[in-house]
Amino acid sequence: MLRNVSAHLDLDILGRTNMVLSLAVAQSNKLAFEELTIRLDGRPVEAREISDRHGTRLHQLIGDTGRMTVDYRAEVTGLADPLELNDLDPIIYLRPSRYCESDSLTPTARSEFAGLTGHQLLAAVGSWVGSKLRYVPGSSLPTDGAEQTLLARRGVCRDYAHLVIALLRALDIPARMAAVYAPGLNPMDFHAVCEAWVDGSWHVVDATALAPRQTLVRISTGRDAADIAFLTNHWADLILREVTVIAVVDELPRDDVRELVQLA
Repeated sequence: MLRNVSAHLDLDILGRTNMVLSLAVAQSNKLAFEELTIRLDGRPVEAREISDRHGTRLHQLIGDTGRMTVDYRAEVTGLADPLELNDLDPIIYLRPSRYCESDSLTPTARSEFAGLTGHQLLAAVGSWVGSKLRYVPGSSLPTDGAEQTLLARRGVCRDYAHLVIALLRALDIPARMAAVYAPGLNPMDFHAVCEAWVDGSWHVVDATALAPRQTLVRISTGRDAADIAFLTNHWADLILREVTVIAVVDELPRDDVRELVQLA
């Protein structure tokens, strides 16, 4: 499987700011080509690469006032090695987090999914969330969590993933969020999915069903959206003028939602 991915950001930097980008594919991916170019008012800017949990690659830089462009491209070959469970994962990914209020949603989870375990539970939660929510671009706020999403009954991919994660954690299933490039996604953008640990491995749960899970390319992994933002800034404000994401695959597979898929 050959996948080509790219991202372009156009920013106005309003003052000296510390920036962290999370655009590069994770370390577990096999690369034939990769390029990251950052320019401020046309001048090249160097970034320092930092490794985060689960092979997430962050690029940190200091930007001064001006117009910044960021361009990332990569050609990903084959499938990456699936991530293993480490000793901290069952602890971290069972806890409630900022956007995944599993403690508040425990009564709902226990009522709706009583008696289900393992793969059947993953399928049931994904189907339930997919049927309860409407995918509406721009319908949620950056501060909305799983509880607000369930009340509003609408959202985008991050909202779907937050609700799936919260429900699974409430049922004692370790669950986390992954940011991915998603060939086949429509509308094309960065995508967010849930990964849940059952029967000895991590499996993708994507309640949006907007892209084949087999084609996904991992960018970053964390508790919720707070850990996987493609851009973080401190010290000064910035204006994000444009975001363009492209992800294509040599052959787009058909995804059977009844099958288990690992994010590779």
